[in-house]
Amino acid sequence: MNEFDIKARDWDSNRMHRERAEAVARELITQIPVDRQMSALEYGAGTALTSFQLREHLGTITAMDSSPEMVRITLEKIETSGTDNIKAVLFDLEKDDWKGESFNLVIIQMTLHHITDTPKILKKFHSLLKPGGYIAIADLYPEDGSFHNHAPGVHKGFDPDLLSGLLATTGFSAVRYNKCFVIRKTLEDNTTKEFDMFLMSAVC
Repeated sequence: MNEFDIKARDWDSNRMHRERAEAVARELITQIPVDRQMSALEYGAGTALTSFQLREHLGTITAMDSSPEMVRITLEKIETSGTDNIKAVLFDLEKDDWKGESFNLVIIQMTLHHITDTPKILKKFHSLLKPGGYIAIADLYPEDGSFHNHAPGVHKGFDPDLLSGLLATTGFSAVRYNKCFVIRKTLEDNTTKEFDMFLMSAVC
């Protein structure tokens, strides 16, 4: 059981998690012309908070995560709410290649900084999109590593200009981004620090 399996049960009770998902969804709708004909993949969906925020704006949403507990909680939420256009899938794109359907939109919210090989995963996202599809990445601006208590193997946020260039190199175009949220987090030394987030979109 990994850290996200442990955190799954109480994930939605964190007010910041809910507010962050709401902010990301609002900015995504501003940047991308979503409609009810679009199929979407949220990768690293956790308990699918962002997917639930977007369910009235999209056709079908696949909430994909590599944490069995996160997926289990999402399945519970789908059943309890009677939602019929979100499905939860246990899958790890870092380890395996997706052989299923392609999508009009791929959403990655606070997940990219946990993925070691950024260029490789962006290529996979590109391959999952239909021509003219969109990618939406919500993540941290560059920070000093304190967001994850200086844990090894985690990116210290992303320089949006460098990430934009990487998306262009991968085959995406029309890259744009805006600041979308500020996370206030209490650190190990009991100080509170603010971490800015951006939402970046591009066209396949």
